[in-house]
Amino acid sequence: MRPQILFPVFASTVALPGVGKQAARLLERLAGPAVADLLWHLPTGIVDRSHMPTVRDAPPGAIVTLALTVDAHLPGRTPRRPYKVRCSDDTGFLHLVYFNAHPDYLQKLLPVGAQRIVSGRVELFGDERQMTHPDHVVPPEEADTISGIEPVYGLTTGLTLRMLGKAMQAALARAPELGEWHDASLVARERWAGWRASLLAAHAPVGADDVAPTTAVRRRLAYDELLANQLALGLVRLNQRRLPGRSLQSDGRLAGAAIAALPFALTGSQQTAFAEIAADLTSDRRMLRLLQGDVGSGKTVVALLAMLTAVECGAQAALMAPTEILARQHFATIEPLAAAAGVRLALLTGRDKGKTRAALVEQLAAGAVDLVVGTHALFQEDVEFRDLAVAVIDEQHRFGVHQRLTLATKGKGVDVLVMTATPIPRTLMMTAYGDLDVSRLREKPAGRKPVDTRTVPVDRLDEVVAGVARQLTAGAKVYWVCPLVEESELIDVAAAVDRQRHLEAALGMPVGLLHGRLKAAEKDRAMAAFAEGDLGLLVATTVIEVGVDVPAATVMVIEHAERFGLAQLHQLRGRIGRGERPSTCVLLYQGPLGETARARLEIMRDTEDGFRIAEEDLRLRGAGEVLGTRQSGMPTFKLADLTVHRDLLEIARDDARLFLERDPELTTPRGQALRVLLYLFERDAAVRYLRSG
Repeated sequence: MRPQILFPVFASTVALPGVGKQAARLLERLAGPAVADLLWHLPTGIVDRSHMPTVRDAPPGAIVTLALTVDAHLPGRTPRRPYKVRCSDDTGFLHLVYFNAHPDYLQKLLPVGAQRIVSGRVELFGDERQMTHPDHVVPPEEADTISGIEPVYGLTTGLTLRMLGKAMQAALARAPELGEWHDASLVARERWAGWRASLLAAHAPVGADDVAPTTAVRRRLAYDELLANQLALGLVRLNQRRLPGRSLQSDGRLAGAAIAALPFALTGSQQTAFAEIAADLTSDRRMLRLLQGDVGSGKTVVALLAMLTAVECGAQAALMAPTEILARQHFATIEPLAAAAGVRLALLTGRDKGKTRAALVEQLAAGAVDLVVGTHALFQEDVEFRDLAVAVIDEQHRFGVHQRLTLATKGKGVDVLVMTATPIPRTLMMTAYGDLDVSRLREKPAGRKPVDTRTVPVDRLDEVVAGVARQLTAGAKVYWVCPLVEESELIDVAAAVDRQRHLEAALGMPVGLLHGRLKAAEKDRAMAAFAEGDLGLLVATTVIEVGVDVPAATVMVIEHAERFGLAQLHQLRGRIGRGERPSTCVLLYQGPLGETARARLEIMRDTEDGFRIAEEDLRLRGAGEVLGTRQSGMPTFKLADLTVHRDLLEIARDDARLFLERDPELTTPRGQALRVLLYLFERDAAVRYLRSG
């Protein structure tokens, strides 16, 4: 249960004085439904309202506070025209301008003849001064409610700074005094105030520098959030370690047979990764390991060696992929190697129905299949194994964590290997996969050719089309990737359809089309025609990003490359350069390029190292962008910025690890305070792993 001391900050914002249902809806759209969500919505700047000139001296464009007398109301001739209120002091007059005005409200707020203190931005309209929708209008006796320095927050349509400011002050009043959960020496070294004092200070900046993420109060709050994240991951990891595992002792006979059947030698990275996995398998603790390797680094082979270890011990293994295309590709890679090792292999996807499926499910349950490759179909309820010992999950971020765990529950003490071809920056790895051990494949297998990457402005499109025609005549296969259009799959598809028609007309030959709105069978047909048939050119949206293997594809054109993130460009480029022939990637861009887009394209031209690209992507775009995709399983941070607070993440990881070694149940006084921290940042699930509550 959430501690009672936190009840006030997890109440709905409707509980705040002056916040009705409509305002609560706006606040929820901006930050979230609870008071705590408002507390984490920190100021982005400041407004100085201390400047109080006369009307004559009020500089246009500046925010000022004026003492005025209300002279007259000048309603617009129609409701669409602005409503003006003429005000003055001894030096001149100015108009307060309101659009979509409510006259009754304005006459009550600004009665003719009354004195008012008004604050907002002064503008010139012709040669007259005006102030549109002033931020503050109060009688002189309430002048002290207009603070000299006022924090500025990100807003949403319909929510004013004044409405948010009032709600924020009410939210801050609810923030309780909480016990210190940080190590005393760290607090002293960093000169941090307590949690509540830091929060209040973060919402009351007195200078422009006070909203920087590097200030002591912002670093303190960021560290609170990072420590909650690392502590939660540590508790998940501890819980996994407590679950009984099984020791898989083998002499490597089957793995040796598969290695002997490979057309190339294992890379050093593959050998190291398999050694780490083999050590996990022989220990009596459960393996929970992430195998991270760039596109084409040979992850499937390493995963197969792990699965063969289980088979050699008389057990079964399963490999689960997020799409049927990818599952079939893994099956094709594994099939000759499994045959060489004498292992019974099967494929199970959603396409398998009726008697075929029933027979396969029966064979799995009876142990007549040693190793199965499949899609989500593998964790359906009726799929049972005689003795599942190793589960491999490819492209983990495409599955929910519960799906990963569902497959692991289909056996006793199942060892889990998670694979991803998306290089993840180290900082993000620590925040998202801190519960996993990590192996990295940094080399490409022998024979993989480097890809020649070129940047070309879009006004040279005709030259690129002519180059593609020459490549097609020479027997090459070509991908043409259409632009990513923000938040609109429909427009993405329209762009791809238009480009397909244009290329068919320009080249006088059939051009394939692949996009996310096609049915699964249509996608498979388009991909098969390109991979195995006569089709030489495939126009696609980013659905080809993950896992498709066409060794004959040697050219890729990415249209409007400036719209793609670095990681995505790298993933797309990884679809070519898989065969014997040299490959070329053309990044077509629309000028003029912004600084970030230019840097992105230069990095793509300079390197094929996915890990370097991932780090550069994080530096250029920030964690929020890199984590972008909702389904990525990555945590999003409200107070911590991983590009700025990287040093704090390192400290948080070490602090959480050392503390859990000493007090794994969080029972000491600091442990109790850390429990409150976990609840404060809604890591409630991790608290459930504690034996004492």
